[in-house]
Amino acid sequence: MKKKLLFLIMFALMFVLGGCGKVSENDVIKDLTKKINDSKAYYIEGTLEIVNNEDVYTYDVEVSYAKKDNYKVNLVNTVNNHEQIILRNSDGVYVVTPRINKSFKFQSDWPYNNSQVYLLTPLLEDITNDDNREFTKIDDGYKIVVAANYPNNPKLVKQEILLDKKINIKKVTVMDTNGNPQITMKFEKIDLNSKFEDDYFDLKEIIDVNEDRDDINSNTNVNNNTNTNDNSDTNNNDNSNNNNTTNNSNDTSNTNTNTNNNTNTNTNTNNNATTEETSSIEDVIYPMYIPANTYLSNKEKVSKDNGERLILTFDGDNPFMLIEETVAYEKEHLIVPTYGDLELMASTVAIVNDNSVNWIDNNIEYYVVSDKLSKQELLDIARSISVLPVSK
Repeated sequence: MKKKLLFLIMFALMFVLGGCGKVSENDVIKDLTKKINDSKAYYIEGTLEIVNNEDVYTYDVEVSYAKKDNYKVNLVNTVNNHEQIILRNSDGVYVVTPRINKSFKFQSDWPYNNSQVYLLTPLLEDITNDDNREFTKIDDGYKIVVAANYPNNPKLVKQEILLDKKINIKKVTVMDTNGNPQITMKFEKIDLNSKFEDDYFDLKEIIDVNEDRDDINSNTNVNNNTNTNDNSDTNNNDNSNNNNTTNNSNDTSNTNTNTNNNTNTNTNTNNNATTEETSSIEDVIYPMYIPANTYLSNKEKVSKDNGERLILTFDGDNPFMLIEETVAYEKEHLIVPTYGDLELMASTVAIVNDNSVNWIDNNIEYYVVSDKLSKQELLDIARSISVLPVSK
């Protein structure tokens, strides 16, 4: 009897101890929630890949966040070094394009109006708000599958979030209705205890930093003997620009036919070597997608200050206009008040409102305009316009 009782006690003890070592779904969600909510400021580095048809566009991503609602997202296309910065502070939301010294400013709910693969709080909200989420323990951590929220792209329906054993987010993959990956964010660094200067999220600070960087690079090009490493010590972003200078020259020979024939460019000698002013449009870029029963009815090219504008008019059941125009570097930073919302496309950040999509890509500014098409249809047309070299 004593032996039987001792066996039962040992069995119960083993069961309790074994159960204590098992991490449940609730434990993981609770730990992740605490980590993110307790962070007063964080910094992220990673790589973002976006699939557009058969092409893959890759960005180097840097994210800075500080409570409350201060965000700074640097997106640098790894092929052509095109940089855009999404900034949110108490003044509003900005999309900054340093290459042309121009910003779009608008009032927006970004980043809380849809899923965001590179921001921690929206990711956490997607996880905690989905009662039907799938949780799986894997060899090197945990996998959580939840619904994705992309109002302007209903093909994106779910996202897979991978965490390591220490409950750190390592990778987020957004998939379409067929389960094919369309957006992938790989987290290479997450610092949840970051500290930023008081003016770090000011637009003026971003402008000043980029102007200082341009001056440094301009002097480097003139002297031809400046040590590249000295520039990287001056500003964290210099290293990526300097390292990609060679890549930019190599990319020119690999660009697709549309890009090669599209523009005549002149280097702006007052700025860094990657800043180019586009003076003319030599070839027409047509959308690969046109709505049913719609056709090109007119094509007109007009001159403007420091460049050209091309207007393509499409008539039929679903009429719209496609406007392509050259851009030039602004001597003083230009802020354009804009109505609309942010939309991350394959090669750039677009601004979308009820009747238009506007974006800058490869030194050309594009507008797709229609008073009949929906936002989704406008974006379908916009996404079909690809002029950048891509990496597979």
